[in-house]
Amino acid sequence: MMKWMTKDRVAEIVRFGVVGVLATAIHYGVYYVLLALLNPTLSYTIGYAVSFCCNYLLSSRFTFRVGLSVGRAASFGVSHVLNYLIGVGLLNLFIVFGVSSEIAPLPVFVLVVPINYLLVRFALTRRIK
Repeated sequence: MMKWMTKDRVAEIVRFGVVGVLATAIHYGVYYVLLALLNPTLSYTIGYAVSFCCNYLLSSRFTFRVGLSVGRAASFGVSHVLNYLIGVGLLNLFIVFGVSSEIAPLPVFVLVVPINYLLVRFALTRRIK
């Protein structure tokens, strides 16, 4: 195993995956329901916001096992703004290239998960001054 890939890091990545699957299911579920009423971008945005709240709580307490704080919530929020912008940009790009709006979020999720892990890990585990 690589030096940085410790048993604790592997467990953290597995916990991140569990939380990620749950958050993604919430995001996609809200998106899919709202798609009947709203455009894809707005549906994606609302789904993202609902998922974000669940994700912050679970990522803090379960995945990275850190306490909740205003500083961590702000860092988590900033990391997710970047992740959201990448995601919504890719969503619209896939739709422009002919991917159905019902399934367009699925390849987006695959692409943004690794980026999200790095951003969220940094946001929740770095020392806040």
